[in-house]
Amino acid sequence: MKAHHPRRVLTAAALVGLTALVATGCGSAPDNAGGRDSKAAEAESAADLGGMEKLVAAAEKEGKLNVYALAPDWANYGEMIAAFEKKYAIEVNNEDPGGSSQGALNAAAKRKGQERAVDALDLGTSYMQEAKKQGLLAPYKVKGWGDIPDAQKQPDASFMNNYGGYISIGCDAKAVKNCPETFKDLLKPEYRNKVALNGDPTESSSALAAVIAASLANGGSLDDAQPGLDFFQELRKKGNFVPAKSTLATIQQGETPISIDWDYLNLGYGQKLEPKGVDWQVAVPADGLYSRYYNQGVNKYAPHPAAARLWLEFVYSPEGQNIWLKGFSRPALLEAMKKDGSADKAAVARIPEVHGTPQEPTVEQEAKAKETVVQGWGKAVS
Repeated sequence: MKAHHPRRVLTAAALVGLTALVATGCGSAPDNAGGRDSKAAEAESAADLGGMEKLVAAAEKEGKLNVYALAPDWANYGEMIAAFEKKYAIEVNNEDPGGSSQGALNAAAKRKGQERAVDALDLGTSYMQEAKKQGLLAPYKVKGWGDIPDAQKQPDASFMNNYGGYISIGCDAKAVKNCPETFKDLLKPEYRNKVALNGDPTESSSALAAVIAASLANGGSLDDAQPGLDFFQELRKKGNFVPAKSTLATIQQGETPISIDWDYLNLGYGQKLEPKGVDWQVAVPADGLYSRYYNQGVNKYAPHPAAARLWLEFVYSPEGQNIWLKGFSRPALLEAMKKDGSADKAAVARIPEVHGTPQEPTVEQEAKAKETVVQGWGKAVS
């Protein structure tokens, strides 16, 4: 696996994002009414329950945690879930690991009062902001709250940045003679039927980010995503765009030899594909330098409110943050952990360093971009 420069150093304030642990489905009949720990459901910190020991006891009494769309190979979620289950007597139900941010949000909104409802959220920023607007989030401050930069957390503690990275271009160097390194490169005829996204940008935060990055590379701005849509329309007209969702499996099968996705996902794919004989190279395009964090939040209607809060405590602990590092993403507490020596130095060293300042949208800019993409994507690629 090779990681091509130019890459950019991702500072703690350079990304903003959102994370969702949710369970899908519609169903409106409440099957958990009155059955959850009301004290835990109102806790805004571990201290409100009497400290971490009491929080752990309450969470293990619940014994379950419902999450949604947490693919094992996404930012090292497989190890994160396994480590949580090993540390605590809590079973994690990870529904629809290949699901989207929109699916997770829909599930959170439609399962209020149900035992199978989502407990915590891992979502892209625009989707987390929508969850907040719908009143789905409960305020909660993890132990490391004070070390999370102000720009990376909501003042009301409704959600906070967790892990992030850059939009990148992954490429099977054995299937593609000359791997592209910029969005401009992707328009070349040699990439016919080769370029894919990690999902539908009207539903997927990662795919939406790819369209925004393409816009930046083609004269657009954080306030104007239309050039990104125009770029993918041209990519489709040239026959280069593949409508299939890019995954580890489609890459290995040769269906999506070029994938525009977060760098931590492409780097993780390279690590897993190398033993299988796939030379997966990764480049952060200098003409569309875009970074973002995903976020974590507690579902206000979580059927397992103590487990939801313990989950956040775990992912924001040094153990959890180092698991993100091992998955090539940049955790929100990285700078603080570097200072206190708790960051995994070997994992930090494995993240390629790049230079320059990435563009990062405000919540409002990302919401506007999402609206533009939702309205125009179908026409662009039809």
